[in-house]
Amino acid sequence: MRVLVTGGAGFIGSHLAETLLRRGDEVRVVDNFATGRRENVLDLDGVEILEGDLRSYERAHAAVRDCEIVFHQAALGSVPRSVQDPLTTNETNVTGTLNVLLAARDAGVRRVVFASSSSIYGRNTELPKREAMRPLPMSPYAVSKLAGETYCQAFSSVFGLETVALRYFNVFGPRQDPTSQYAAVIPKFITAMAAGERPVIFGDGDQSRDFTFIDNVVEANLLAAETANGVGETFNVAVGERATLNETVSILSDLLGVRVAADHRPERPGDVKHSLADISRGRELLGYEPKVGFREGLERTIPFFAG
Repeated sequence: MRVLVTGGAGFIGSHLAETLLRRGDEVRVVDNFATGRRENVLDLDGVEILEGDLRSYERAHAAVRDCEIVFHQAALGSVPRSVQDPLTTNETNVTGTLNVLLAARDAGVRRVVFASSSSIYGRNTELPKREAMRPLPMSPYAVSKLAGETYCQAFSSVFGLETVALRYFNVFGPRQDPTSQYAAVIPKFITAMAAGERPVIFGDGDQSRDFTFIDNVVEANLLAAETANGVGETFNVAVGERATLNETVSILSDLLGVRVAADHRPERPGDVKHSLADISRGRELLGYEPKVGFREGLERTIPFFAG
């Protein structure tokens, strides 16, 4: 099967492309390398690499040509980045997604699997987060992901393009970039603590997250590409457990064998206080079952960042 992974040089996209290649698919990736890394895909023997920006419909159409499945991972991530620059986030995440959907429709692609985000739940404080809950996004990034989901649903109902949206909950693992000012918390914590530095926490550290190891996310994407029951639907992708940032620092201290106190700084605008997923819908309709828990995921991730 020929598949396209947009954002295929990024953290999640490159893991997905690697798994697809390993199972025997013909894999094309498209990336503008704004945040994706060339080294993430250069060693993937057999992958076809296209450089291009999906804000161009023409580039999107060239990328999806002759593909049966599109895994749309490309996005400008980060809540703080979207607060600083809402326009670029919108152009990349909303216009880019619309171009991918239009190109997929026009090229006869069978299915698009869309990478959404748990951030769309936003100000809705009810736990756990269920897909039927009212979205209350708090940041431009969250708004852009909700717009992408809604476009997917519209293209399924109006044009008959099969779509499945996956709401990722705080994905972590090897290949994340710890050096970016917008980097996810896990790689930042590991690199800082391994160097004997204090990990930075914005707020009191009692905020909690449903941290999800990358292998679980890849598995969810493969299931979403094959499901007969979830077309036009949205699913949480998580573990169904949560840990506070303070607890995360404590676990990493044990695993790394270091003792450093966190550096607490003021809270950031747009950040959600607590996040925990109900993954029962994915279990029922996709057959999704997370195979890697939080602590095991940290154990697998540490060697990549700490040597």
